[in-house]
Amino acid sequence: MKKIILILGCFLFIHSNGQILKKIGEKAKQKIENKSDKPTDETGSEKKAEEKSSEIKDATNSTATNNNQPASLKTYSKYDFVPGEKIIVFEDFMQDAVGDFPAKWNTNAAGEIMTIDKIPGHWFAMGKAGVFMPDFIDALPEDFTLEFDLLVDATAHSWGIYINLAELQNRDQPKDWPSSSNYFSLNILPGNPGNGSSSYDRRKKGVGETRTAAKITQFENNSRPVHVALWRQKERLRIYLNEEKVWDIPKAILPEAKLNSLVFAIQNIAQWHYLISNLRLAVGAPDTRKKILEQNKWVTHGILFDVNSATIKPESYGTLKEMATVLKEYADLKVRIVGHTDADGKDDANLDLSKRRAASVKVSLAKEFGIDESRMETDGKGESEPIDKNDTPAGKANNRRVEFIKI
Repeated sequence: MKKIILILGCFLFIHSNGQILKKIGEKAKQKIENKSDKPTDETGSEKKAEEKSSEIKDATNSTATNNNQPASLKTYSKYDFVPGEKIIVFEDFMQDAVGDFPAKWNTNAAGEIMTIDKIPGHWFAMGKAGVFMPDFIDALPEDFTLEFDLLVDATAHSWGIYINLAELQNRDQPKDWPSSSNYFSLNILPGNPGNGSSSYDRRKKGVGETRTAAKITQFENNSRPVHVALWRQKERLRIYLNEEKVWDIPKAILPEAKLNSLVFAIQNIAQWHYLISNLRLAVGAPDTRKKILEQNKWVTHGILFDVNSATIKPESYGTLKEMATVLKEYADLKVRIVGHTDADGKDDANLDLSKRRAASVKVSLAKEFGIDESRMETDGKGESEPIDKNDTPAGKANNRRVEFIKI
């Protein structure tokens, strides 16, 4: 079988002004050779773990700089990433107790679920050298998008976190990813502000190639998670870090590669920790124009909002731009924007939230893209019209959506 090894080094400029988290204990250890679907240590109480996590502080508590402010849609004006049409995996670790190792992951090291002051949700903190693999991802098809949020609590060290798309022969041994038939490896390395660059090494049929890009300067503070996005279209792979498209590689992955695993790997870790959350794997290329014009409706999961809020996340820019482009091309087209939520929470609160989110989309299309507001109506259905089950994270993520209906 043909073999391709591609290593992408992307230096993140993350300036630490305070310690994000306390040293991770080893109570959540799990061995690959003796894999279990449950955390190794189930004796600690969630209350005690939450008390520990309440001590975690982010950098916003010790400094107030422009880098601590949320990114705006305008910041993402060149962002063309559009997520896949259907979410098949969503991992926010909310089903796992704080202090535990996530039940559906495999490792030969240690880590635990934590919370971070002023940053919503649960975060998986990887605190030992080793590999970490979600068991529930066993196929990475020809066309997919993969996204997650990343934090780190140290800035100047020589080892990064590797995000590996691999074709493992034995998925019970994720540590063997370097010897797999095919893999693509993305290395994200913290560094001092302003002194790094991004590069990748490409090897195919024994031919080596190294390329170095311009410096990446937008990651100067770790108070805001870095949004990592990968977009595969057969051989082509695009990689985004926050609002910047870092690489667009036409021949990144062999067409015959059967990628079946996502493996996070950390080497030589000491006193720093990597944290991930909001991992989304989606498939299918959205065809906005065809669906809104021929099928009279376009459903998207690419417009994201802050938790329990109608504030649009900046990484939604690519999806909003897709819809705005169609509206600009067809001046007579009018749409009804309908918001939908999952079933968590109260019915009336979800209904109100869905209406406010639809209204936010209308405002953004008008303000950021110049779409006449008279061409757009808004509505919200709350949790009343699910398109997937509400008993899994992926199902809930699919139900959280925005629909554009031709009127």
